[in-house]
Amino acid sequence: MDRTNEAHEAEPEVRHTVADGVATVVISHPARRNAMTAAMWRELPALLDGLGRDPAVRVLVLTGDGGTFCAGADITSLSTPAPEESPQDLAVRAEEALAAFPKPSLAAVRGYCVGGGCQLAAACDLRFAEEGASFGITPAKLGIVYPPSSTRRLVSLVGPGTAKYLLFSGELIGTERALRTGLVDEVLPAGELGKRVAEFARVLTARSQLTQAAAKEFATGRTDRDAHWAEQARGSGDTAEGIAAFLERRPPRFTWNV
Repeated sequence: MDRTNEAHEAEPEVRHTVADGVATVVISHPARRNAMTAAMWRELPALLDGLGRDPAVRVLVLTGDGGTFCAGADITSLSTPAPEESPQDLAVRAEEALAAFPKPSLAAVRGYCVGGGCQLAAACDLRFAEEGASFGITPAKLGIVYPPSSTRRLVSLVGPGTAKYLLFSGELIGTERALRTGLVDEVLPAGELGKRVAEFARVLTARSQLTQAAAKEFATGRTDRDAHWAEQARGSGDTAEGIAAFLERRPPRFTWNV
């Protein structure tokens, strides 16, 4: 059997690797443009929980297998879910787990980023895309009410106008418009996405996790942990280390860990 056939017949999975402080999570379902099956949705929250607790992980990169990020939910696998959980429940649970990941998360997008795939990308802290990628949210094509939490997250990211455009029409937009509206943070020429993501991930792993973790909570609008972060800052030693490293012109050795 040739490699092309092997790829198309591969079992759907969410796989991951950890190297140099970066956890890379890959959505892999090549036969259906990396559409998420019910089993894949269920697997993601537990995987993210484990990676979030792993002190060796400082940054999360979410991407798709091959030339596509994720074409959404695999409708065929979601048509008969378990009685206690709807397809939307599965997707929202995974999305919320990704949004709550305690360390910086970055979606690296090639090709289609549609439906549930766009839902996952929006739940990441940052999104880098390769030129030619397509973004869309398609519940209006299926008569589905998009989840309230997902709608609010989309509005906070791109504003009400673009959110309505995407949700009302189900139409796809390209990287130029995605960049202009804030749906993506950087657009890279073909062949350069992997290099840029690896480079930026290295930057993030060198920075203070204390700064990142506090900023992530503040940016989401959380207001009940101000005292907690002030206490963490006083006791961490990261500030003293950062200033000392700057004055000594050396890389800082931050020690605070999520």
